[in-house]
Amino acid sequence: MHELSVTVGLVDMVVDRLPADVRVTRVALEIGRLSGVMTEPVRFCFDLVAAGTPLAGARLELTEPVGRGHCRRCGRDVDLPDLLTPCRCGSHEIDLTGGEQVRIVAVEVADVEAADEVEVADEVEVADEEVG
Repeated sequence: MHELSVTVGLVDMVVDRLPADVRVTRVALEIGRLSGVMTEPVRFCFDLVAAGTPLAGARLELTEPVGRGHCRRCGRDVDLPDLLTPCRCGSHEIDLTGGEQVRIVAVEVADVEAADEVEVADEVEVADEEVG
């Protein structure tokens, strides 16, 4: 399950950018539907991975932007629920234009003064890896 390593990476990214003695109350993530990362395992892993860090007890908000693509054959922009869906014209020659991201959108901290110091807007590269 690579979602565990993705979650560890996300938590580490936030912790590495936090000033001392700041507690995180909310983390908002975007996990695109074409990213290959499943949201429910990330949701499950988050509390386990965040335990003992400044993110312990933080509320996790997940959004799942739809996949988007541009058909090379007919020129349409199309929604893609998965990577196997063809364009309405029947073509599978589609350049992906969205829905692959795993991104930290927002981090809310308990100390408002320290909130200005927290800059977290990183995309996490999800490498193709063999799980097994």
